[in-house]
This record gives sequence, structure tokens and C-alpha cells, in this order.
Amino acid sequence: MQYPEPIARLIASYMNLPGIGQKTATRLAFYTIDMKDEAVNDFAKSLLSVKRDLTYCSICGNITEDDPCEICADTNRDHSTVLVVEEAKDVMAFEKVQEYRGLYHVLNGVLSPMEGTGPDDINLASLIKRLQDESIKEVIIATNATTEGEATAMYLSRLIKPAGIKVTRLAHGLSVGSDIEYADEVTLSKAVSGRTEL
Repeated sequence: MQYPEPIARLIASYMNLPGIGQKTATRLAFYTIDMKDEAVNDFAKSLLSVKRDLTYCSICGNITEDDPCEICADTNRDHSTVLVVEEAKDVMAFEKVQEYRGLYHVLNGVLSPMEGTGPDDINLASLIKRLQDESIKEVIIATNATTEGEATAMYLSRLIKPAGIKVTRLAHGLSVGSDIEYADEVTLSKAVSGRTEL
């Protein structure tokens, strides 16, 4: 039996979201049908608001309501340090920790030759332009510890170092609370090479 067209369209819409398959999309669609009208209207307004009211910061590339974003506009932050991340959600993760008080730069992706993503496909040109500001003394590369993240980190390092700017990489290794016996070889290798003095 085929679903009525409105349900089929809703299922297809949910399936466009990452990690949502046919079964989950169907369950969500039927859950939506059972929601109160007010809840559905609020949900729809939230979706529209995200697309209408948010933009990317013209300086760092973070998602924001105002341009520039509140982090770039904050004069109390350390403007000599820029932490480079893959996605806007990474900025949110660092801000929750409240340890880092510098600026950010969001690449909105990583280099991935296998997927056809090159330097022109990520937010790289604006980073290079920012680094012409002589007040920036250090760039911290915080891409993920994936093959693509590592390749992007190496590419950025080779691009930035000739300008005389210090380039550092976030430490990688064992997570807090993990057992050494269950760690893979790459994690152990990173933990040894990134060791610090006590």
C-alpha cells in the first residue's frame, strides 16, 4: 500500500536528513501527524527561522544572527590567536568548555580529493586574507583526527608557516577514562608523540 502523497513527501523530506533511513523517516512522519497543530507550527517556524535569520560571519565563517558574529566583535577576546575548525558546531563545543578565549575560523569542510573537495571548496581564502593582519601570532589547527582532517592540517601548516605565524595542532591521543589496552595503534601513536612534561 502506498502512503498518501503528503505523507510520502514528508517521509522523503525526513530521509534527506543525515542518518535517517526509511523506517525512522516513516516513524517521524507519523509522529508529526499526531502532533498538536501548535507544535507543528512551532516546528515549521523553527525550520524557516534557521534558514531566514541565520547567516555566515563575513570574518570567521561561523553561523550567526549578526555580522560580524559576537565572537569576532568581542574586543575582550585574544585577537592574536585563531583556532581553525571544520564546522560551526565545533565552535560551539569549544565555547562550552570556556578554556579558549581567542578567535575562530570555520572552514565549513575539509580537503578530500576522493570526494573532489579542494582548497577552493572550503572557507580558506578568507583565512589567508585574515592572516595578513599582523596582530595574529598563532593559528591553532583543530581539524578532526581523520585522514581528511590530517591532510587539511598539513596543507594549512605548509600554507601558513612561510608567513612567520606560529602554527600549532590540537593534541590527539587517549581520551580521559579510556583503557590503553582498547586503544588502536594510531591513537597510541598520537598519544606518545603528543606527550607533555609533568
